[in-house]
Amino acid sequence: MTIERHILGLSGGRDSASLAIWMRENRPEVELEYFFTDTGKELPEVHEFLDRLEGYLGRPILRLNPDRDFDFWLREYKSFLPSPRTRWCTRQLKLRPLEQWLRPSLDAGVKVHSYVAIRADEDRAGYQATHANMVVHFPLREAGIDKTGVIELLDSSGVGEPAYYSWRSRSGCTFCFFQQKIEWVRLMREHPDSFAEAKAYEKNAVEHGSPFTWSDAESLEELSQPERVAQIESDYDKRLERLRRKRRLNPLRDGLEVSIDDIYGVDEVSGGCVICHK
Repeated sequence: MTIERHILGLSGGRDSASLAIWMRENRPEVELEYFFTDTGKELPEVHEFLDRLEGYLGRPILRLNPDRDFDFWLREYKSFLPSPRTRWCTRQLKLRPLEQWLRPSLDAGVKVHSYVAIRADEDRAGYQATHANMVVHFPLREAGIDKTGVIELLDSSGVGEPAYYSWRSRSGCTFCFFQQKIEWVRLMREHPDSFAEAKAYEKNAVEHGSPFTWSDAESLEELSQPERVAQIESDYDKRLERLRRKRRLNPLRDGLEVSIDDIYGVDEVSGGCVICHK
């Protein structure tokens, strides 16, 4: 008889959480193993949300910690910051711990079923099977659940959404380079210590010849200047107002339905780790 495992990765965001809720409500016979790859640089709101979700699921969420942290890999990469072109953070801090966790089972012939939170309104592949014994499933897509359906699942379960959605569009590291500039401004206000840490990493990287800064085309030192902050916020407000007029949205009724990525015309799912976005 073939031994099988069923796993579901949680990011600390709404989509993967809603998948866990949907599976509990609709596929209770599946004995799922929940996991979260913890880089050590996550928002505190992410951990708070995972604790709340864990209580609802009634089962533990395994925290997969990299055996070597961000600082180790930063030294290995000669102080060069990760970027959209060199995403070593995803590779070393997200995918590597997951593959190390699963490799013994896969190599022993265990069939691993991985449940991935891709919605019906998304057009992407998601995490791909990297071993012949892995099978990937997309229950939200198959059930026709879109973004609205995801939010309804979170609300009806009582779990709700992560608190960071009030100021940020995705889960992930505090210094994720996929953040919009308005999100850096908000990080500076919501978590000044994390912003200061990101600035220190950036300063060290630039001094060691790194061609990248966290935010495109400017350093965090430049971005955090009062006049630049005012410019970024003004641009955001203007874009938000244009989008509301275009969609005929009522700010009081529909304000929370508009994401930062909607405002900047970004494909939300492309701006994040393969296994840790949203």
